[in-house]
Amino acid sequence: MNDTPSRLPLNRTALLLLVAALAVIWFVPLGWRHLLPSDEGRYAEMAREMLASGDWITPRYNDYKYFEKPPLQTWANALTFMAFGLGEWQARLYTALTGFAGILLVGFTGARVFNAATGFFAALALACAPYWNLMGHFNTLDMGLSFWMELSLCALLLAQRPGLPSRGVRGWMWVCWAAMALSVLSKGLVGLILPGAVLVLYTLAARDWALWKRLYLVSGLIVFFAIVTPWFVLVQQRNPEFFNFFFVVQQFRRYLTPEQNRPGALYYFVPVLIVGFLPWLSVAFQSFRHALRMPRQPNGFAPVTLLVVWSAFIFVFFSASHSKLISYTLPIAPALALVIGAYLPLMTRAQWQRLLSGYAVFLVVAAFGALFLGRLGDARNPNALYREFQLWVYAALAAGFVLTLVALWLNRRSRDPQTARTGPAIAFGAGWLLLATIAGTGHDVFGTVSSGAPLAPAVRSAIAALPPGTPFYSVGVLDHTIPFYVRHSMIMVQTTDELAFGISQEPQKWVPTIDEWKQRWVASHYALALLPAQRYEQLAADGLPMQVVARDARRVIVERSRP
Repeated sequence: MNDTPSRLPLNRTALLLLVAALAVIWFVPLGWRHLLPSDEGRYAEMAREMLASGDWITPRYNDYKYFEKPPLQTWANALTFMAFGLGEWQARLYTALTGFAGILLVGFTGARVFNAATGFFAALALACAPYWNLMGHFNTLDMGLSFWMELSLCALLLAQRPGLPSRGVRGWMWVCWAAMALSVLSKGLVGLILPGAVLVLYTLAARDWALWKRLYLVSGLIVFFAIVTPWFVLVQQRNPEFFNFFFVVQQFRRYLTPEQNRPGALYYFVPVLIVGFLPWLSVAFQSFRHALRMPRQPNGFAPVTLLVVWSAFIFVFFSASHSKLISYTLPIAPALALVIGAYLPLMTRAQWQRLLSGYAVFLVVAAFGALFLGRLGDARNPNALYREFQLWVYAALAAGFVLTLVALWLNRRSRDPQTARTGPAIAFGAGWLLLATIAGTGHDVFGTVSSGAPLAPAVRSAIAALPPGTPFYSVGVLDHTIPFYVRHSMIMVQTTDELAFGISQEPQKWVPTIDEWKQRWVASHYALALLPAQRYEQLAADGLPMQVVARDARRVIVERSRP
Protein backbone atom coordinates (compact mmCIF):
# COMPACT_ATOMS: atom_id res chain seq x y z
CA MET A 1 0.00 0.00 0.00
CA ASN A 2 3.07 2.26 -0.19
CA ASP A 3 6.51 2.48 -1.76
CA THR A 4 8.38 1.25 1.31
CA PRO A 5 10.60 -1.78 0.54
CA SER A 6 8.54 -4.72 1.72
CA ARG A 7 11.21 -7.40 2.18
CA LEU A 8 12.34 -8.18 5.73
CA PRO A 9 15.83 -6.66 5.91
CA LEU A 10 17.22 -9.59 7.95
CA ASN A 11 16.82 -13.34 7.87
CA ARG A 12 15.04 -15.04 10.75
CA THR A 13 18.22 -16.14 12.55
CA ALA A 14 19.69 -12.64 12.52
CA LEU A 15 16.39 -11.21 13.70
CA LEU A 16 16.21 -13.66 16.63
CA LEU A 17 19.80 -12.81 17.59
CA LEU A 18 18.91 -9.11 17.61
CA VAL A 19 15.87 -9.76 19.81
CA ALA A 20 18.03 -11.83 22.17
CA ALA A 21 20.67 -9.07 22.34
CA LEU A 22 17.96 -6.50 23.04
CA ALA A 23 16.56 -8.72 25.79
CA VAL A 24 19.96 -8.92 27.48
CA ILE A 25 20.46 -5.15 27.38
CA TRP A 26 16.86 -4.54 28.41
CA PHE A 27 16.53 -6.92 31.38
CA VAL A 28 20.00 -7.39 32.87
CA PRO A 29 20.34 -3.84 34.33
CA LEU A 30 16.97 -3.96 36.14
CA GLY A 31 18.58 -4.60 39.53
CA TRP A 32 21.56 -2.29 39.10
CA ARG A 33 19.78 0.75 40.53
CA HIS A 34 18.04 1.44 43.82
CA LEU A 35 14.37 2.36 43.82
CA LEU A 36 13.70 6.06 43.42
CA PRO A 37 11.10 8.10 45.25
CA SER A 38 8.32 8.58 44.86
CA ASP A 39 6.74 6.22 42.30
CA GLU A 40 9.20 3.33 42.43
CA GLY A 41 9.24 3.07 46.20
CA ARG A 42 5.48 3.61 46.50
CA TYR A 43 4.39 0.93 44.04
CA ALA A 44 6.94 -1.57 45.30
CA GLU A 45 5.76 -1.05 48.88
CA MET A 46 2.09 -1.33 47.92
CA ALA A 47 2.79 -4.69 46.30
CA ARG A 48 4.82 -5.85 49.31
CA GLU A 49 1.97 -4.94 51.67
CA MET A 50 -0.58 -6.62 49.43
CA LEU A 51 1.43 -9.83 49.43
CA ALA A 52 2.07 -9.66 53.17
CA SER A 53 -1.57 -8.96 54.08
CA GLY A 54 -3.18 -11.29 51.57
CA ASP A 55 -5.75 -8.59 50.73
CA TRP A 56 -5.81 -8.38 46.92
CA ILE A 57 -8.86 -6.12 46.77
CA THR A 58 -8.10 -3.03 48.89
CA PRO A 59 -4.74 -1.47 47.93
CA ARG A 60 -2.80 0.01 50.84
CA TYR A 61 0.27 2.16 51.17
CA ASN A 62 1.97 2.42 54.56
CA ASP A 63 -1.07 0.43 55.76
CA TYR A 64 -3.45 3.24 54.77
CA LYS A 65 -6.12 2.76 52.10
CA TYR A 66 -4.75 4.01 48.80
CA PHE A 67 -7.28 4.38 45.99
CA GLU A 68 -5.43 6.78 43.70
CA LYS A 69 -4.96 4.09 41.05
CA PRO A 70 -6.44 0.67 40.16
CA PRO A 71 -4.50 -2.43 41.20
CA LEU A 72 -3.31 -4.18 38.01
CA GLN A 73 0.36 -3.27 38.42
CA THR A 74 0.21 -3.86 42.17
CA TRP A 75 -1.16 -7.34 41.47
CA ALA A 76 1.59 -8.00 38.94
CA ASN A 77 4.34 -6.78 41.27
CA ALA A 78 2.95 -8.79 44.19
CA LEU A 79 2.93 -11.93 42.04
CA THR A 80 6.50 -11.18 41.00
CA PHE A 81 7.54 -10.82 44.64
CA MET A 82 5.75 -14.09 45.40
CA ALA A 83 7.66 -15.88 42.65
CA PHE A 84 11.11 -14.28 42.92
CA GLY A 85 11.34 -12.56 46.30
CA LEU A 86 11.61 -8.88 47.18
CA GLY A 87 14.12 -6.70 45.35
CA GLU A 88 14.72 -3.93 42.86
CA TRP A 89 14.68 -6.00 39.68
CA GLN A 90 11.58 -7.80 40.82
CA ALA A 91 9.85 -4.46 41.43
CA ARG A 92 10.67 -3.36 37.86
CA LEU A 93 10.03 -6.66 36.09
CA TYR A 94 6.40 -5.99 35.10
CA THR A 95 7.29 -2.56 33.73
CA ALA A 96 10.23 -3.98 31.80
CA LEU A 97 8.16 -6.84 30.41
CA THR A 98 5.45 -4.50 29.15
CA GLY A 99 8.06 -2.20 27.61
CA PHE A 100 9.80 -5.09 25.86
CA ALA A 101 6.49 -6.57 24.72
CA GLY A 102 5.54 -3.16 23.34
CA ILE A 103 8.60 -3.23 21.06
CA LEU A 104 7.73 -6.68 19.73
CA LEU A 105 4.09 -5.68 19.32
CA VAL A 106 4.86 -2.58 17.29
CA GLY A 107 7.13 -4.65 15.04
CA PHE A 108 4.47 -7.32 14.55
CA THR A 109 1.78 -4.72 13.83
CA GLY A 110 3.94 -2.77 11.41
CA ALA A 111 4.77 -5.96 9.51
CA ARG A 112 1.13 -7.08 9.28
CA VAL A 113 -0.56 -3.76 8.61
CA PHE A 114 2.12 -2.25 6.35
CA ASN A 115 5.03 -4.55 5.47
CA ALA A 116 7.96 -6.42 6.99
CA ALA A 117 10.45 -3.58 6.57
CA THR A 118 8.15 -1.09 8.29
CA GLY A 119 7.64 -3.50 11.18
CA PHE A 120 11.37 -3.99 11.66
CA PHE A 121 12.23 -0.30 11.56
CA ALA A 122 9.27 0.65 13.77
CA ALA A 123 10.47 -1.80 16.44
CA LEU A 124 14.00 -0.43 16.08
CA ALA A 125 12.78 3.15 16.40
CA LEU A 126 10.80 2.38 19.57
CA ALA A 127 13.50 0.27 21.23
CA CYS A 128 16.13 2.95 20.74
CA ALA A 129 13.99 5.95 21.71
CA PRO A 130 15.23 7.13 25.14
CA TYR A 131 11.64 7.89 26.17
CA TRP A 132 10.50 4.27 25.83
CA ASN A 133 13.79 2.82 27.06
CA LEU A 134 14.03 4.83 30.27
CA MET A 135 10.32 4.58 31.14
CA GLY A 136 10.57 0.83 30.62
CA HIS A 137 13.09 0.62 33.46
CA PHE A 138 11.27 2.56 36.18
CA ASN A 139 8.53 1.13 38.35
CA THR A 140 5.79 3.56 37.36
CA LEU A 141 2.28 2.93 36.08
CA ASP A 142 2.67 4.68 32.75
CA MET A 143 4.60 1.99 30.90
CA GLY A 144 2.03 -0.65 31.80
CA LEU A 145 -0.76 1.72 30.77
CA SER A 146 1.07 2.57 27.54
CA PHE A 147 1.48 -1.08 26.63
CA TRP A 148 -2.19 -1.93 27.12
CA MET A 149 -3.20 1.20 25.21
CA GLU A 150 -0.73 0.23 22.49
CA LEU A 151 -2.32 -3.21 22.35
CA SER A 152 -5.77 -1.64 21.95
CA LEU A 153 -4.44 0.53 19.11
CA CYS A 154 -2.55 -2.28 17.40
CA ALA A 155 -5.42 -4.75 17.76
CA LEU A 156 -7.72 -2.23 16.07
CA LEU A 157 -5.23 -1.78 13.22
CA LEU A 158 -4.84 -5.54 12.85
CA ALA A 159 -8.60 -6.09 12.93
CA GLN A 160 -9.22 -3.65 10.09
CA ARG A 161 -6.90 -5.23 7.54
CA PRO A 162 -8.67 -5.77 4.23
CA GLY A 163 -9.63 -9.33 3.37
CA LEU A 164 -9.43 -10.55 6.96
CA PRO A 165 -12.09 -13.21 7.70
CA SER A 166 -14.86 -12.11 10.04
CA ARG A 167 -13.58 -14.50 12.69
CA GLY A 168 -10.20 -12.78 12.56
CA VAL A 169 -11.79 -9.33 12.77
CA ARG A 170 -13.85 -10.39 15.76
CA GLY A 171 -10.87 -11.96 17.51
CA TRP A 172 -8.66 -8.88 17.15
CA MET A 173 -11.50 -6.57 18.21
CA TRP A 174 -12.03 -8.66 21.33
CA VAL A 175 -8.31 -8.25 22.03
CA CYS A 176 -8.81 -4.50 21.56
CA TRP A 177 -11.68 -4.38 24.06
CA ALA A 178 -9.77 -6.56 26.55
CA ALA A 179 -6.72 -4.30 26.25
CA MET A 180 -8.86 -1.23 27.00
CA ALA A 181 -10.19 -3.02 30.07
CA LEU A 182 -6.66 -3.74 31.26
CA SER A 183 -5.77 -0.10 30.57
CA VAL A 184 -8.59 0.94 32.90
CA LEU A 185 -7.31 -1.48 35.54
CA SER A 186 -3.87 0.05 35.07
CA LYS A 187 -4.68 3.71 35.59
CA GLY A 188 -8.39 4.39 35.42
CA LEU A 189 -10.84 5.87 32.93
CA VAL A 190 -8.09 7.35 30.78
CA GLY A 191 -7.63 3.84 29.37
CA LEU A 192 -11.13 4.03 27.87
CA ILE A 193 -11.61 7.77 27.31
CA LEU A 194 -8.50 8.29 25.20
CA PRO A 195 -9.01 5.42 22.73
CA GLY A 196 -12.73 6.24 22.53
CA ALA A 197 -12.10 9.91 21.78
CA VAL A 198 -9.45 9.00 19.20
CA LEU A 199 -11.91 6.69 17.45
CA VAL A 200 -14.53 9.43 17.23
CA LEU A 201 -12.02 12.01 15.99
CA TYR A 202 -10.61 9.56 13.45
CA THR A 203 -14.11 8.89 12.13
CA LEU A 204 -14.70 12.60 11.67
CA ALA A 205 -11.29 13.22 10.10
CA ALA A 206 -11.34 10.22 7.74
CA ARG A 207 -15.14 10.06 7.29
CA ASP A 208 -14.81 6.32 7.75
CA TRP A 209 -18.31 5.61 9.06
CA ALA A 210 -18.14 1.95 8.03
CA LEU A 211 -15.53 1.28 10.70
CA TRP A 212 -18.22 1.31 13.39
CA LYS A 213 -19.82 -1.74 11.82
CA ARG A 214 -16.62 -3.70 12.40
CA LEU A 215 -16.04 -2.84 16.07
CA TYR A 216 -18.16 -5.67 17.52
CA LEU A 217 -19.60 -3.21 20.04
CA VAL A 218 -21.97 -5.55 21.85
CA SER A 219 -19.68 -8.54 22.32
CA GLY A 220 -16.73 -6.20 22.81
CA LEU A 221 -18.46 -4.40 25.67
CA ILE A 222 -19.24 -7.77 27.23
CA VAL A 223 -15.52 -8.62 27.11
CA PHE A 224 -14.63 -5.18 28.50
CA PHE A 225 -17.00 -5.27 31.46
CA ALA A 226 -16.26 -8.91 32.23
CA ILE A 227 -12.65 -7.91 32.88
CA VAL A 228 -13.21 -4.51 34.51
CA THR A 229 -16.27 -5.03 36.68
CA PRO A 230 -15.24 -7.60 39.32
CA TRP A 231 -12.59 -5.52 41.08
CA PHE A 232 -14.63 -2.31 41.04
CA VAL A 233 -17.63 -4.12 42.52
CA LEU A 234 -15.61 -5.90 45.20
CA VAL A 235 -13.62 -2.83 46.28
CA GLN A 236 -16.80 -0.73 46.47
CA GLN A 237 -18.54 -3.38 48.57
CA ARG A 238 -15.68 -3.42 51.05
CA ASN A 239 -15.03 0.33 50.93
CA PRO A 240 -18.16 2.47 50.42
CA GLU A 241 -16.01 5.60 50.20
CA PHE A 242 -14.17 4.28 47.13
CA PHE A 243 -16.48 5.50 44.35
CA ASN A 244 -16.42 9.21 45.12
CA PHE A 245 -12.69 9.39 45.77
CA PHE A 246 -11.59 7.29 42.82
CA PHE A 247 -13.91 8.62 40.12
CA VAL A 248 -14.64 12.18 41.21
CA VAL A 249 -11.43 13.22 42.96
CA GLN A 250 -8.80 11.17 41.13
CA GLN A 251 -10.26 10.82 37.64
CA PHE A 252 -11.83 14.25 37.08
CA ARG A 253 -10.61 16.78 39.62
CA ARG A 254 -7.04 15.58 39.09
CA TYR A 255 -7.30 16.50 35.40
CA LEU A 256 -9.43 19.64 35.68
CA THR A 257 -7.83 21.33 38.69
CA PRO A 258 -4.26 22.09 39.85
CA GLU A 259 -4.78 20.56 43.28
CA GLN A 260 -2.27 17.76 42.62
CA ASN A 261 0.47 20.39 42.42
CA ARG A 262 1.94 19.05 39.19
CA PRO A 263 1.86 22.19 37.05
CA GLY A 264 3.39 22.67 33.64
CA ALA A 265 3.23 25.09 30.75
CA LEU A 266 1.12 24.35 27.70
CA TYR A 267 4.30 23.32 25.85
CA TYR A 268 5.43 21.06 28.73
CA PHE A 269 5.46 17.89 26.61
CA VAL A 270 7.22 19.42 23.59
CA PRO A 271 10.75 19.02 25.03
CA VAL A 272 9.72 15.65 26.47
CA LEU A 273 8.99 14.26 23.01
CA ILE A 274 11.98 16.02 21.44
CA VAL A 275 14.42 14.47 23.90
CA GLY A 276 12.47 11.23 24.05
CA PHE A 277 12.77 10.66 20.30
CA LEU A 278 16.06 12.47 19.83
CA PRO A 279 17.69 9.79 17.64
CA TRP A 280 14.89 10.14 15.10
CA LEU A 281 14.12 13.83 15.51
CA SER A 282 15.85 14.83 12.29
CA VAL A 283 13.56 12.56 10.24
CA ALA A 284 10.34 13.31 12.09
CA PHE A 285 9.04 15.87 9.59
CA GLN A 286 9.83 13.68 6.59
CA SER A 287 8.23 10.69 8.33
CA PHE A 288 4.94 12.48 8.87
CA ARG A 289 4.97 13.96 5.38
CA HIS A 290 5.47 10.48 3.92
CA ALA A 291 2.81 9.01 6.20
CA LEU A 292 0.18 11.54 5.17
CA ARG A 293 0.72 10.61 1.53
CA MET A 294 0.06 6.93 2.11
CA PRO A 295 -3.23 5.72 0.60
CA ARG A 296 -6.15 4.18 2.40
CA GLN A 297 -6.71 0.47 2.51
CA PRO A 298 -9.13 -1.01 -0.05
CA ASN A 299 -11.81 -1.23 2.66
CA GLY A 300 -11.58 2.52 3.26
CA PHE A 301 -9.73 2.30 6.57
CA ALA A 302 -6.81 4.75 6.93
CA PRO A 303 -4.33 3.37 9.50
CA VAL A 304 -1.92 6.28 9.17
CA THR A 305 -4.70 8.78 9.84
CA LEU A 306 -5.56 6.84 12.98
CA LEU A 307 -1.92 6.95 14.12
CA VAL A 308 -1.71 10.71 13.54
CA VAL A 309 -5.02 11.37 15.35
CA TRP A 310 -3.91 9.11 18.23
CA SER A 311 -0.65 11.02 18.65
CA ALA A 312 -2.15 14.48 18.26
CA PHE A 313 -5.12 13.98 20.56
CA ILE A 314 -3.19 12.36 23.42
CA PHE A 315 -0.59 15.13 23.20
CA VAL A 316 -3.26 17.85 23.31
CA PHE A 317 -5.24 16.07 26.03
CA PHE A 318 -2.35 15.97 28.49
CA SER A 319 -1.03 19.37 27.47
CA ALA A 320 -4.37 20.87 28.49
CA SER A 321 -4.38 19.06 31.83
CA HIS A 322 -3.62 20.86 35.10
CA SER A 323 -1.60 17.84 36.21
CA LYS A 324 1.51 16.97 34.19
CA LEU A 325 4.29 14.41 34.52
CA ILE A 326 6.94 13.48 31.96
CA SER A 327 5.54 9.98 31.49
CA TYR A 328 1.95 11.00 30.67
CA THR A 329 2.44 11.20 26.89
CA LEU A 330 4.24 7.84 26.70
CA PRO A 331 1.25 6.17 24.93
CA ILE A 332 2.12 8.30 21.89
CA ALA A 333 5.47 6.56 21.44
CA PRO A 334 4.34 3.36 19.63
CA ALA A 335 2.27 5.36 17.12
CA LEU A 336 5.22 7.66 16.42
CA ALA A 337 7.47 4.62 15.99
CA LEU A 338 5.14 3.18 13.35
CA VAL A 339 5.12 6.46 11.45
CA ILE A 340 8.92 6.73 11.60
CA GLY A 341 9.30 3.04 10.79
CA ALA A 342 7.45 3.50 7.52
CA TYR A 343 9.92 6.18 6.41
CA LEU A 344 13.31 4.85 7.54
CA PRO A 345 13.51 2.09 4.87
CA LEU A 346 13.12 4.77 2.18
CA MET A 347 16.17 6.77 3.18
CA THR A 348 19.03 6.83 0.70
CA ARG A 349 22.70 6.37 1.48
CA ALA A 350 23.19 10.13 1.24
CA GLN A 351 20.35 10.80 3.68
CA TRP A 352 21.78 8.32 6.17
CA GLN A 353 25.19 9.95 5.75
CA ARG A 354 23.78 13.36 6.66
CA LEU A 355 21.78 11.98 9.58
CA LEU A 356 24.69 10.04 11.07
CA SER A 357 27.20 12.84 10.55
CA GLY A 358 24.87 15.29 12.24
CA TYR A 359 24.43 13.07 15.27
CA ALA A 360 28.16 12.42 15.52
CA VAL A 361 28.67 16.18 15.79
CA PHE A 362 25.80 16.43 18.26
CA LEU A 363 27.35 13.82 20.56
CA VAL A 364 30.68 15.67 20.53
CA VAL A 365 28.89 18.89 21.47
CA ALA A 366 26.98 17.03 24.20
CA ALA A 367 30.31 15.82 25.62
CA PHE A 368 31.49 19.43 25.95
CA GLY A 369 28.16 20.32 27.53
CA ALA A 370 28.62 17.54 30.09
CA LEU A 371 31.59 19.45 31.48
CA PHE A 372 29.12 21.65 33.35
CA LEU A 373 27.93 18.66 35.39
CA GLY A 374 31.18 18.88 37.33
CA ARG A 375 30.20 22.34 38.58
CA LEU A 376 26.80 21.42 40.00
CA GLY A 377 25.93 20.46 43.56
CA ASP A 378 24.08 21.49 46.69
CA ALA A 379 23.56 20.32 50.25
CA ARG A 380 21.12 17.63 49.17
CA ASN A 381 23.20 16.35 46.24
CA PRO A 382 26.86 17.26 46.78
CA ASN A 383 29.19 18.08 43.92
CA ALA A 384 30.92 14.70 44.32
CA LEU A 385 27.76 12.95 43.13
CA TYR A 386 27.60 15.06 39.99
CA ARG A 387 31.24 14.41 39.23
CA GLU A 388 30.68 10.68 39.61
CA PHE A 389 27.60 10.83 37.39
CA GLN A 390 29.63 12.84 34.87
CA LEU A 391 31.82 9.79 34.26
CA TRP A 392 28.76 7.71 33.45
CA VAL A 393 27.53 10.39 31.06
CA TYR A 394 30.86 10.42 29.26
CA ALA A 395 30.78 6.61 28.99
CA ALA A 396 27.25 6.81 27.59
CA LEU A 397 28.17 9.48 25.04
CA ALA A 398 31.29 7.52 24.06
CA ALA A 399 29.21 4.40 23.37
CA GLY A 400 26.80 6.41 21.27
CA PHE A 401 29.60 8.14 19.38
CA VAL A 402 31.57 4.98 18.62
CA LEU A 403 28.53 3.15 17.30
CA THR A 404 27.55 6.19 15.24
CA LEU A 405 31.00 6.01 13.63
CA VAL A 406 30.40 2.30 13.00
CA ALA A 407 27.10 3.21 11.36
CA LEU A 408 28.88 5.76 9.15
CA TRP A 409 31.43 3.14 8.13
CA LEU A 410 28.69 0.61 7.31
CA ASN A 411 26.80 3.21 5.32
CA ARG A 412 29.83 3.93 3.15
CA ARG A 413 30.91 0.32 2.78
CA SER A 414 27.69 -1.45 1.85
CA ARG A 415 26.72 -1.77 -1.79
CA ASP A 416 23.38 -3.53 -1.33
CA PRO A 417 20.60 -0.91 -0.93
CA GLN A 418 18.73 -2.98 1.66
CA THR A 419 21.86 -3.63 3.74
CA ALA A 420 22.84 0.01 3.36
CA ARG A 421 19.70 0.95 5.29
CA THR A 422 19.67 -1.88 7.82
CA GLY A 423 23.28 -2.02 9.03
CA PRO A 424 23.66 1.69 9.79
CA ALA A 425 20.22 1.81 11.41
CA ILE A 426 21.02 -1.11 13.74
CA ALA A 427 24.42 0.31 14.73
CA PHE A 428 23.04 3.82 15.24
CA GLY A 429 20.05 2.55 17.20
CA ALA A 430 22.26 0.34 19.36
CA GLY A 431 24.37 3.37 20.16
CA TRP A 432 21.37 5.26 21.49
CA LEU A 433 20.05 2.21 23.32
CA LEU A 434 23.38 1.87 25.14
CA LEU A 435 23.62 5.62 25.67
CA ALA A 436 20.31 5.77 27.54
CA THR A 437 20.99 2.50 29.38
CA ILE A 438 24.44 3.56 30.62
CA ALA A 439 23.34 7.05 31.62
CA GLY A 440 20.22 5.68 33.30
CA THR A 441 22.28 3.15 35.25
CA GLY A 442 24.73 5.85 36.29
CA HIS A 443 21.93 7.88 37.79
CA ASP A 444 22.07 5.47 40.72
CA VAL A 445 24.77 7.68 42.23
CA PHE A 446 21.81 9.89 43.14
CA GLY A 447 19.38 7.01 43.59
CA THR A 448 21.48 5.36 46.30
CA VAL A 449 21.29 8.50 48.41
CA SER A 450 17.62 9.23 47.79
CA SER A 451 16.52 5.63 48.37
CA GLY A 452 18.00 5.25 51.83
CA ALA A 453 18.73 1.61 50.99
CA PRO A 454 22.14 1.63 52.74
CA LEU A 455 20.30 2.24 56.03
CA ALA A 456 18.05 -0.79 55.65
CA PRO A 457 20.28 -3.60 57.05
CA ALA A 458 20.79 -1.84 60.39
CA VAL A 459 17.10 -0.93 60.64
CA ARG A 460 15.91 -4.43 59.81
CA SER A 461 18.25 -5.83 62.45
CA ALA A 462 16.79 -3.41 64.99
CA ILE A 463 13.23 -4.40 64.03
CA ALA A 464 14.09 -8.09 64.39
CA ALA A 465 15.36 -7.49 67.92
CA LEU A 466 12.22 -5.64 69.03
CA PRO A 467 8.88 -7.20 70.04
CA PRO A 468 6.31 -7.79 67.26
CA GLY A 469 3.99 -4.85 66.77
CA THR A 470 6.56 -2.23 67.80
CA PRO A 471 5.35 1.07 66.31
CA PHE A 472 7.47 2.68 63.60
CA TYR A 473 6.72 6.39 63.20
CA SER A 474 7.42 8.63 60.22
CA VAL A 475 7.71 12.07 61.79
CA GLY A 476 6.75 15.04 59.62
CA VAL A 477 7.67 13.35 56.35
CA LEU A 478 6.53 10.59 54.01
CA ASP A 479 9.57 8.62 52.87
CA HIS A 480 8.63 6.64 49.76
CA THR A 481 11.48 4.13 49.79
CA ILE A 482 12.37 3.27 53.39
CA PRO A 483 9.18 1.21 54.07
CA PHE A 484 10.00 -1.15 51.20
CA TYR A 485 13.66 -1.52 52.09
CA VAL A 486 13.05 -2.11 55.80
CA ARG A 487 10.00 -4.32 55.08
CA HIS A 488 7.81 -2.36 57.49
CA SER A 489 5.01 0.19 57.11
CA MET A 490 5.06 3.42 59.13
CA ILE A 491 2.67 5.48 61.24
CA MET A 492 2.39 9.01 59.91
CA VAL A 493 3.03 11.86 62.33
CA GLN A 494 1.86 15.44 61.71
CA THR A 495 1.90 15.30 57.90
CA THR A 496 -0.60 13.46 55.73
CA ASP A 497 1.02 14.12 52.34
CA GLU A 498 -0.63 11.93 49.67
CA LEU A 499 -2.06 9.64 52.35
CA ALA A 500 -4.65 12.24 53.40
CA PHE A 501 -7.58 10.19 52.10
CA GLY A 502 -6.47 6.97 53.77
CA ILE A 503 -5.82 8.77 57.04
CA SER A 504 -9.26 10.40 56.87
CA GLN A 505 -10.80 6.94 56.64
CA GLU A 506 -8.73 5.47 59.48
CA PRO A 507 -7.70 8.45 61.63
CA GLN A 508 -6.74 6.19 64.52
CA LYS A 509 -3.73 5.10 62.49
CA TRP A 510 -1.89 8.40 62.61
CA VAL A 511 -0.61 10.97 65.11
CA PRO A 512 -1.81 14.52 64.33
CA THR A 513 0.89 16.55 66.15
CA ILE A 514 4.52 16.36 67.10
CA ASP A 515 3.67 17.01 70.72
CA GLU A 516 1.32 14.03 70.84
CA TRP A 517 3.99 11.89 69.24
CA LYS A 518 6.54 13.03 71.84
CA GLN A 519 4.20 11.94 74.59
CA ARG A 520 3.74 8.53 73.00
CA TRP A 521 7.46 8.23 72.41
CA VAL A 522 8.44 9.00 75.98
CA ALA A 523 5.78 6.64 77.31
CA SER A 524 6.82 3.78 75.00
CA HIS A 525 9.08 0.94 76.00
CA TYR A 526 9.81 0.13 72.37
CA ALA A 527 9.42 2.28 69.26
CA LEU A 528 11.19 3.34 66.09
CA ALA A 529 10.99 6.62 64.23
CA LEU A 530 12.20 8.08 60.97
CA LEU A 531 13.13 11.77 61.21
CA PRO A 532 14.43 14.32 58.73
CA ALA A 533 18.01 15.14 59.70
CA GLN A 534 17.21 18.70 60.75
CA ARG A 535 14.29 17.66 62.95
CA TYR A 536 16.44 15.03 64.62
CA GLU A 537 19.00 17.67 65.59
CA GLN A 538 16.23 19.81 67.09
CA LEU A 539 14.74 16.95 69.10
CA ALA A 540 18.15 15.76 70.28
CA ALA A 541 18.90 19.29 71.47
CA ASP A 542 15.62 19.20 73.40
CA GLY A 543 16.78 16.05 75.19
CA LEU A 544 14.25 13.62 73.71
CA PRO A 545 15.50 10.09 74.49
CA MET A 546 16.61 8.56 71.17
CA GLN A 547 19.21 6.06 70.10
CA VAL A 548 20.41 6.35 66.51
CA VAL A 549 20.01 3.14 64.54
CA ALA A 550 21.10 4.47 61.14
CA ARG A 551 21.44 7.82 59.44
CA ASP A 552 22.48 9.56 56.26
CA ALA A 553 22.52 13.17 55.08
CA ARG A 554 18.74 13.25 54.64
CA ARG A 555 17.19 11.09 57.34
CA VAL A 556 17.83 9.61 60.75
CA ILE A 557 16.21 6.45 62.12
CA VAL A 558 16.09 6.25 65.89
CA GLU A 559 15.01 3.71 68.47
CA ARG A 560 13.26 3.97 71.84
CA SER A 561 14.20 0.95 73.86
CA ARG A 562 14.22 0.54 77.62
CA PRO A 563 13.92 -2.41 80.00
